[in-house]
Amino acid sequence: MPQPEGDELKAIRARRKELRAKYLHSPAGTPPTRGVHHLALICRDVEETIEFYQEFLGFPLVELVENRDYAGSSHFFFDLGNRNLLGFFDFPGHPHQDYLETIGAVQHLALSVDAEHFAAIKAKLDAEGIEYLGPDRGADDSLYVRDPNGVGLEFYQEELGIFAGQSLHLDGAAD
Repeated sequence: MPQPEGDELKAIRARRKELRAKYLHSPAGTPPTRGVHHLALICRDVEETIEFYQEFLGFPLVELVENRDYAGSSHFFFDLGNRNLLGFFDFPGHPHQDYLETIGAVQHLALSVDAEHFAAIKAKLDAEGIEYLGPDRGADDSLYVRDPNGVGLEFYQEELGIFAGQSLHLDGAAD
């Protein structure tokens, strides 16, 4: 996809500056939810997905049940740490299509890791010959890979609540 240039890029940057000035502030009170209980994605193959997330990446499978509202479909969850869950469904008979990055699709999930786990994940990917992007793209603290279903994962060497070294204003707290 071609990146904007010239006047188009200047207009986009000016609009972003306007939006930051209008909307970026410390909100009063706390958000209306307790956080993300789980993300629910669709997989092609239950076992392949379990092998990737649990056996390869090390995220424990904590539940595997039949979907409550779709007979024959599995619903399963991985523990991502910090009481965060990643869930998947399979839909037997669903026509499998190649992953498509488009409006409304998940572009990637960014998962916070420390330097030790970052290095371990990179070494595993290298050992298995699994393609990834970064840290050679100018983002030394990020590594991007696709799971067997096409879901983008970013392993990000940054603490939760921090982006590009700057504290985000979470729960109404300011720097």
